[in-house]
Amino acid sequence: MNAIRILPLAVALVIGGTASAQDKGTLTPKPLPPLTNPNDPSVPAKELFGRRDTPASLQARAIGSYARGCVAGATAVPIDGETWQVMRLSRNRNWGHPQLVNLLQDLSARVPRINGWPGLLVGDISQPRGGPMLTGHASHQIGLDADIWLTPMPNRRLTRLEREEMSATNVVREDRLDVDPEVWTPQHTALIRAAAKERRVARIFVNPAIKKALCREAGEDRAWLTKVRPMWGHNYHFHIRLACPSGEAGCSDQDPPPGGDGCGAELSRWFTRDMLFPKPGKPRPPLRMAQLPAECRQVLVAP
Repeated sequence: MNAIRILPLAVALVIGGTASAQDKGTLTPKPLPPLTNPNDPSVPAKELFGRRDTPASLQARAIGSYARGCVAGATAVPIDGETWQVMRLSRNRNWGHPQLVNLLQDLSARVPRINGWPGLLVGDISQPRGGPMLTGHASHQIGLDADIWLTPMPNRRLTRLEREEMSATNVVREDRLDVDPEVWTPQHTALIRAAAKERRVARIFVNPAIKKALCREAGEDRAWLTKVRPMWGHNYHFHIRLACPSGEAGCSDQDPPPGGDGCGAELSRWFTRDMLFPKPGKPRPPLRMAQLPAECRQVLVAP
């Protein structure tokens, strides 16, 4: 394990901080220093997985749960496609289970027909071997989560600097009670509806204000709203989560979302004062390797 390679991650993003869609990356990421004793069981798992810059050469497999696991045999989303572009390249988080990569490519190819956008801007997926991240995201650990910016892909290739510094679009009103009508469009609704209708998608996370807008604009076809779940912090992007791939017994699905469209009392509670302005909670201690599935150690040390 002493051979863990140094990943040139943009950890000018401050180790232990957040890394949301609008946080800038860098063209000159600084390498992480080597760990003094990576075999120490007290070393946070994020310090180990954050230093692996290539995928494990194992059969593709999602291992564990979305917020406590890893991914073997991950595939990178190419940074440029005809209908997608990957953002924040310095983070090296464009890795996922092959089924997620296929879905993103399939969905992006349909985007011009879905809502007229040229394509998608793809944010964080997972690290090359998944696992806990040095910054941001409690989930995104097993290669089945992906962030899609709420910003249309432009009709040109963004420069490397633009990909690091361009901000995603905040579609939520300043008071957090609804979407911003100057920014939110029917194209946003059409895109999220199409993603939610994908059979392989288990959940989509959006800001509660976005969920409110979707409830208002869905019309009579509302079954897809069940998958769209409110979650703070998703006002610049929406978060796609795939179900565990068939036959991968070591992957743990979430319980199915509650029935119904989620547009009634359960949504209203997100707009109470306590939910809009929560008191800061005590930070959770970082996960250790012993808290991840045993197979994740094999993923970590594999060539």
